[in-house]
Amino acid sequence: MKAHINQTVLMSDARNFDDSAAINPYMDKSVAINRTQAQYEHDEIQAALKDAGVNVIQVPSPAGCQDGVYTANWALVQGNTAILSRLPNARKNEEAYAEHVLKALGKKVVHVPKDLHFSGQGDALPCGKYLFAGSGYRTDKKVHKFLATALDLEVVSLQTVPQLDEAGEPVINASSGWPDSFFYDIDLALAVLSPDLIAWCPEAFLPESQEKLRALPIRKIEVSLEEAMSGFACNLVSTGQTVVMGVNAPLFKAAVEAEGLKVITPEINELLKGGGYIRCTTLTLD
Repeated sequence: MKAHINQTVLMSDARNFDDSAAINPYMDKSVAINRTQAQYEHDEIQAALKDAGVNVIQVPSPAGCQDGVYTANWALVQGNTAILSRLPNARKNEEAYAEHVLKALGKKVVHVPKDLHFSGQGDALPCGKYLFAGSGYRTDKKVHKFLATALDLEVVSLQTVPQLDEAGEPVINASSGWPDSFFYDIDLALAVLSPDLIAWCPEAFLPESQEKLRALPIRKIEVSLEEAMSGFACNLVSTGQTVVMGVNAPLFKAAVEAEGLKVITPEINELLKGGGYIRCTTLTLD
C-alpha cells in the first residue's frame, strides 16, 4: 500500500498574474501575459488534483501581487505549523496575506529569523524523515538549521547550479538584487513522489549536492536536464499514488508509470511565463 502525501493543498488563482517585475530567468516583461489562458490552466491543474483525490482549498490571489498564483512560496506547512516565507521585493505584499490566510485555516504561524530569505515549500520539500532544502538563491542556508529544529526533520542542504552570464560569472537578478538560477527554487530540480521515492535532475545540482543525494538510502528516478528545464518535469504534485505533472516530459512520465504510479498531465504554457508550474501553484497543508 503506497503512502498518501499531499492530501490537502491551498491554491489561489491567476487573476492577478503578471511578470512586470522579472524576478527569475524565465520572466520576460516584454512578452504579454494572457490572464484568461493562465486562469484556464490553473483551473485544469485544480481539476487534475481533484481527480487525483486531493482536497483543494481555494482563496483569492492577493490584489496587486503578480506572483500570488504561486502559493507554494507562501510557507512550509507541517501538521499545524506554518513557517512563513520571506520573499523577494516584488512579492513582499504576499507575506502578510499568506499569514492571514494560514491563521484563518487554524495554522500556528512561525517566522524565520529576521533578515533571512526563505522561499517556503518551493525550497523545502518534506520526504519521510528528510527535508530537502535549497539554498543560494531564494533561501539562505542559515534557515536550514531553524527548519530542522522547528520541524524535527533531517535537513538535506542542497544547492542548484547558478545562472551564468557570457563571461561565466553568476548572474544577479536585476529586479530582486538576489543571485539567480534556472533552478532558483529546489522544486524545479527535485520532486517527492512518495516517502521512499524521489525524482531529481543531477545536472541541476552542484557536485557536492549531487554527492549528498546519491548517498541517501532512498530510491531515485533521474530526470534529464532537457525535461527538467523545457518540460518543468520535477515541478509536480504526487499523492503517493497519482502524479499530476506536465505533458512535456515523456521519458520521465514513462519512468514514473514504471513505478506503478498513475499520471495525469494537464497542459501548462502560460503559467510558465512566470517561471512557475504545477507544484508552484499548490501549498501542501497536511
